[in-house]
Amino acid sequence: MSKKRVRSDEKTFLGIKANGPVFITSFLIIATLVSTTLIVGEPMEEWFSKTQTYVSNKVGWFFILLVNSLLIFALFLCFGKFSKIKIGGPDAKPDFTNVGWFSMLFSAGMGIGLLFWSVAEPIYHFNSNPFLRGQPDNPVLAAKSAMGITFLHWGVHAWALYAIIGLALAFFTFNKKLPLTIRSIFHPLLGHRIHGPIGDAIDIISVIATLFGLATSLGLGVQQVNAGLNYLFEIPDSTGIQVTLIIIITGFATLSLVLGIDKGIRMISEWNMRIALFMLVFLLFTGPTLFLLKSFVQNIGHYAYEFFEVSFWTNSYRGVETNSSSNWQNTWTVFYWAWWISWSPFVGIFIARISKGRTIREFILGVLLVPTLLTFLWISVFGGSAIYQELIGNTAITDAVKTNVATAIYYMYEQYSFTFLASTITVILVVTFFVTSSDSGSFVVDILTSGGRHDAPKGQKIFWASMEGLVAAILLVGGGLTALQTASILTGVPFSIIIIVMCFSFYKSLEDYHDSEERRIRKTRQKTLQQNE
Repeated sequence: MSKKRVRSDEKTFLGIKANGPVFITSFLIIATLVSTTLIVGEPMEEWFSKTQTYVSNKVGWFFILLVNSLLIFALFLCFGKFSKIKIGGPDAKPDFTNVGWFSMLFSAGMGIGLLFWSVAEPIYHFNSNPFLRGQPDNPVLAAKSAMGITFLHWGVHAWALYAIIGLALAFFTFNKKLPLTIRSIFHPLLGHRIHGPIGDAIDIISVIATLFGLATSLGLGVQQVNAGLNYLFEIPDSTGIQVTLIIIITGFATLSLVLGIDKGIRMISEWNMRIALFMLVFLLFTGPTLFLLKSFVQNIGHYAYEFFEVSFWTNSYRGVETNSSSNWQNTWTVFYWAWWISWSPFVGIFIARISKGRTIREFILGVLLVPTLLTFLWISVFGGSAIYQELIGNTAITDAVKTNVATAIYYMYEQYSFTFLASTITVILVVTFFVTSSDSGSFVVDILTSGGRHDAPKGQKIFWASMEGLVAAILLVGGGLTALQTASILTGVPFSIIIIVMCFSFYKSLEDYHDSEERRIRKTRQKTLQQNE
């Protein structure tokens, strides 16, 4: 059978090199959604709340099953027969050092969200979670449970999701020579139909999921920046200030994006890591050092011990008993899985772009283990410092969380030394994470809307960076945190279906590639033996 040449989806649209159907349809859908939020106004807040509850109740179990299945699939790829396949082919070399690679992974994958929740989330779970029912006055159990749940939400499940999508994209881009877009992964199933309306629909869903997933992180980040400025300089904590901050920081992100990966994104990501590691060491030694080190070890053990139970927990029996669904699980676990799913096109494409030259095993282990361990250490130090105050009877951080969750990290610093310095550096760190998330996300959306181009025009980069800031700002105005969470959950549903089909397509292509490589190796060996004889 003759092979047809795989063509790119790059086209000229309104004078720029873009895929018109993906570009214009994505823009119109996003513009319609955010305009409706702005025009309808206050009633949208109630709609966001009801929609979030309804969708979470109906599909929460599906998200839980999906992320666990993806983790199993990732381990299968890591230790199975495909593990030695190299991204880019046998002779490919990595474009970035391990330090640069890990820095960009961590900054793109977690960043703002981890800064926002690393103190507040353990405090939330310490005071209330469904695993403590029947034992409300056991602070030791509450502390272990709080850290275990937080580890679940920020651990290997999220990174397995990113790893699968990133690996599939990298394989189809560098090994199969297809455009760096989500549609390319479906080539084994759809053939050249990926270049038509079906492929456009896949990329449109990916763009929308990416934009709203990013908007959630950017919205959380700007709330924390505003809270820090209010705490340090008494700048008003208001939606108007937050919108202004989004405009200013989006401008910096656009500049970083225009400079490119090497001069902009990579440089800022590495500085993010330096500042973050400084803050980690700073708090480790100014806080209850021995307690934090001991709890880090115990937290990992507790997470591993209860891993399967909490990973597959769906609150099914208690839901029947009370004739209701778990609002706690909808607010936390289901939201997190939906958020990571909607965030995954962005992280997946970005990881794929920077991961050429690594074997599947190196890729999976690198993406799963290194960021996860760094995340666990971060949560143990920051969340552990907050939990320590609760254990000694100081409820100041709990009071702050109840008043304004974005202030939790600053009130935690207040319980230790050098409060002003730590708070100032944290505000800077949130801003730089905001910049890397925004510029990396814009880079990915540019790729999707330009048919897989890695060098989209500057005007297009500026356009999508501005759109990300606009979406985050309008959702904050139209519904606050609930609107951001609802946007992530709604966009996570259709993309989760794409992920399932994508896994089958990826496996099929790996089988064909592996068999082809085996035949090539056998032929090479036979030829060598014949020459030696």
